[in-house]
Amino acid sequence: MTSSMVVAVIDVQNDNFNELWPAMVLAIKTSSFIAVDTELSGLGNRTSLLAECIEERYKSICHAARSRSIISLGFACFKKLDNKAADSYLVQVYNLTLLCSEEYIIEPKSVQFLVQHGFDFNKQYAMGVPYCKGNNKGGLDYQGISMRALYTELLRAKKPLVLHNGLIDMAFLYQCFYAQLPERLAVFTADLSEIFPAGVYDTKYATEFELRLTASYLEYAYKKCKLDNSRSVASGGPGPHVHIEFCEYAGQMSSYVDYIVCPSITFLEGEPDSVCERFSAFGWCPSGSECPLSHDTDLIILQDERSKTAKRIRRKRQRDKKRGRGEQMQGSSVFEGAPENKVSRMELDPDQPPEHHQGETAEPCPESKPPPGVQQADHPPPAAGVLPVTTAATGGDDAAVLPMDSGRNRQRNVKVEGVKTESEGNGMCEGNTTADNDAAKITQTNANDGGGGGNATDNSVEVEAKMNKPEVGTHRAGFDAFMTGYIFAYACTLTKKEEEGEGAEDKKPQEEETWLPSCLNKLYLGGKAAPLNIVKSTFTKSSKAHLQKMEMVWGKTVASTLADKAQQGNV
Repeated sequence: MTSSMVVAVIDVQNDNFNELWPAMVLAIKTSSFIAVDTELSGLGNRTSLLAECIEERYKSICHAARSRSIISLGFACFKKLDNKAADSYLVQVYNLTLLCSEEYIIEPKSVQFLVQHGFDFNKQYAMGVPYCKGNNKGGLDYQGISMRALYTELLRAKKPLVLHNGLIDMAFLYQCFYAQLPERLAVFTADLSEIFPAGVYDTKYATEFELRLTASYLEYAYKKCKLDNSRSVASGGPGPHVHIEFCEYAGQMSSYVDYIVCPSITFLEGEPDSVCERFSAFGWCPSGSECPLSHDTDLIILQDERSKTAKRIRRKRQRDKKRGRGEQMQGSSVFEGAPENKVSRMELDPDQPPEHHQGETAEPCPESKPPPGVQQADHPPPAAGVLPVTTAATGGDDAAVLPMDSGRNRQRNVKVEGVKTESEGNGMCEGNTTADNDAAKITQTNANDGGGGGNATDNSVEVEAKMNKPEVGTHRAGFDAFMTGYIFAYACTLTKKEEEGEGAEDKKPQEEETWLPSCLNKLYLGGKAAPLNIVKSTFTKSSKAHLQKMEMVWGKTVASTLADKAQQGNV
């Protein structure tokens, strides 16, 4: 049997920002890694964002970051639980509605998409957390309680930062909450290497080059990872597996929580041609909700698996025939285990506008840019309004992927492949409810607590929530951040399995957690075969604004030490 997964997303705005500050800071400080996602007011000219020259591409991103703004920020704090089954995480998810205090451009297409997927602009302008972009105003705005101060807490925590298709995210975060973006890309990457000493990870790059999935847009990658993890658990496969737990929120804090319910289903046999091939390949369709074909990601994944199986059978038959004729096979296994649909999906879409085209031939996977009462022994004291840990249904518990709203084919990713826009990784599931103070009650058990060695047991998830008002959709930067973090956790688990299979038990244990070494400090570049490396060149100096900020955030001694380590690590 399968069950629903419920993700608790805490909604943060100006009227509860101060109240939730201690909980947010505690979640950041005690996390193992932090996943981040943003919603933007626009990006400007998409074509320039995919310029062949990376330096020109960076200049276009800088122009967008300086003239547009972040309107919503989501972050998910994943804390590894050492006293639980391997790869168990306690997750806290926050969704912040923001309002830039300076003039900025907002694009009609961005507004249209966000409104269609439930973003409330009235709420943003009435209760958005204010912030100013660029360099510090007065030199002390990193202190006290503000967005800039929250970003400073994230930097001081020195945790690995995880994003999906994250170059544009990184530029906007830098411009909005840190300092004025440097003019040169080399200086920007030098600054980042010092700002995040624990490293930056891009799950789109990991999906393309580590997991090698058929498609890599956020929702597809999340559902595929979750499905593969749940299948391994259900079949009693060897661990480790990803196990997710959430906090149970009580009192006033419970009124700020959105419980996003993603019900699991059993796949029905669908017609192969019922899926929109354009959306299946790119995560984007110009017809949007008017498209007569399905944009259901569950059906897309099922069709991809059918295609992969059918092609594997055809290749086997061809090999058997050639062997029967005594012909020598050469290179018969070159593509064995490779994603089956990538080659055909690298072709340009003839009906797509020119600005949506890019160097698909250099890019393997186009898309359009997501027990009650028990406290853990190693947990710090919970913040006000947070009860001890309650286990939530996770990807490891479901024997089928989560369903999309197949009744109305919602447009998911309306952007260019490799370009982070307002649509990346949002609008995934229906059935979102907002819990009132005394109305939210969650009773959850975890089928994964056994360590993944046996068959998964049934989950029971009971959600009783009083609806404050009906939600149009579940367009949440916070939920996208959770999906990003889950992909990263799964990729780390899969890497660990492979290492153990190669005799990793003979290796000496390391003092620090090793995440994804092959993806460390590599940001995905659309249309490019190689990533953008976050390094500080011997011939590049950090920006002046960054050096001043480093001293304010960490002090001169620590800032100097971090700069030296960054330099030594990239020589």
